[in-house]
Amino acid sequence: MKIESIETLLFHTWFVVRVHTEEGITGIGQSAFWGYPDASERVVDAFRDLLIGEDPLRIEHHWQRMFRSAPFRGGSLSGAIAAVDMALWDIAGKRFDVPAYQLMGGKQRDKIRLHLLLAGNTRDEWVANARAAKEEGFTAVKIDPLPDGFQDMSHSRMIQEAVDNVAAVREEIGWDVDILAEIHRKLGPGEAVALALEMEQFRLYLYEDAILHDSEDSWGEIATKIRIPMGTGERNHTIHEFRELLSKGAAQFVRPDIGLAGGLTHVKKIATVAESFHAQVVLHNYLSPLLTAASVQLYAAIPNAGTLEYDARDTQPPGSEMLLEPLNKQGGYIITPDKPGLGVELDDRVIAKYPFHRQKETPTYREDGSYYTR
Repeated sequence: MKIESIETLLFHTWFVVRVHTEEGITGIGQSAFWGYPDASERVVDAFRDLLIGEDPLRIEHHWQRMFRSAPFRGGSLSGAIAAVDMALWDIAGKRFDVPAYQLMGGKQRDKIRLHLLLAGNTRDEWVANARAAKEEGFTAVKIDPLPDGFQDMSHSRMIQEAVDNVAAVREEIGWDVDILAEIHRKLGPGEAVALALEMEQFRLYLYEDAILHDSEDSWGEIATKIRIPMGTGERNHTIHEFRELLSKGAAQFVRPDIGLAGGLTHVKKIATVAESFHAQVVLHNYLSPLLTAASVQLYAAIPNAGTLEYDARDTQPPGSEMLLEPLNKQGGYIITPDKPGLGVELDDRVIAKYPFHRQKETPTYREDGSYYTR
């Protein structure tokens, strides 16, 4: 079997790769380099000479060639590799008529526990959505507790508003549903410690991305001062970055994105590194049901899977139209699929229906006019 062609698809805010073989088996994969997905497309274009005519089943060999073929690193590269890598695992599974996880050691769990990203911008909305999530069967929810305008609040007011937001959700859902607090890299180390100490009373499942990803030393310093488990890694790319993070005791949950950190091949390695530190994997996953499907394959195959991030947008257009057949979600779980490869197929009608545009981030400015970095 040989790779015949590589098709790159930019639509909606997504970049999807489809790899075709001479035998007619095709595989799909997606990049999570969502800020500049067309940059990852250009990288995949450069990979064609490395891949066309080659055996698609030499997945690790191709990963190393793509990553090492030029002395450069970064999200556009690892995001491009991730998309191709997923497609090759999809092909391999179809070639042997088994799910991708079967080729990674076999199924370890029958269903994947989810945590729902709570929609809403106000305390009342978060409480209502948390109530609905519990009624639907979710056993974990995630909230961004910092209030609008937090960057111009006093230190004490910012902390009090965030604490009150989590308190309201905890009171509504009780102690049988876990809460994850997503800070979105909005605080400095001192603020992150102060807020975490106030949040201990709510027994958070994890405290996520309190500060920027720039310094593992800063993350390690925070970890020595708080008792809430920390999670980070959605902007990290390699096992080397995660090893350094873990070696500093800076994360009890690692959060790679399967579409950014090198696909199934590399994130499986990250999971193994995490396992050696007794850390769990809680994948970053909010872009599309295709990436959810790839994430499910990994969770089925690793022993240290925590909750999987789940966004209700997967059930709304265009997410709900992306796949020919959706994953089997039951309450707060996805049932481990048994179809070959990634277990899903792209519905080509969605490509023309949703023209490509970059996902826009609204910059945040302080009251004094300065840019608030995150």
